[in-house]
Amino acid sequence: MSKPKHPRGLADTEAQALVNNLRVSPRKLNLVAGLIRNLPAQQAIATLTFSKRRIAQQVRKALESAIANAENNHQLDVDRLVVTRAEVGRSIVMKRFHARGRGRSARVEKWFSHLKIVVAEREQTPEPANAQEAA
Repeated sequence: MSKPKHPRGLADTEAQALVNNLRVSPRKLNLVAGLIRNLPAQQAIATLTFSKRRIAQQVRKALESAIANAENNHQLDVDRLVVTRAEVGRSIVMKRFHARGRGRSARVEKWFSHLKIVVAEREQTPEPANAQEAA
């Protein structure tokens, strides 16, 4: 006897990637995740590639994993993928101490985060034939 199969929580046009225990605080990670929310997948990769934040490279790897999951596991079109959700959550907090003057100590908290990136396939919006007609 095994447990019943867990139903898929995402739509058929969505794929996700999860990263647990990233060594960055959730507040800092949420700044990077906010850069890619609601962007097309290729534009989000370009944004993360040229970001100066240290954690951006790990977020880019997670995004590339979500894109690969969409392509290989769910047969979605890579050119039509959009980052619909980039969720950040708290993980563990390591507590350390820092020696201070006069025999005292101070607490240092080392925060960890969880990251969930969901990409979805969207319809291509038809672009106008001439850029000047749109303006």
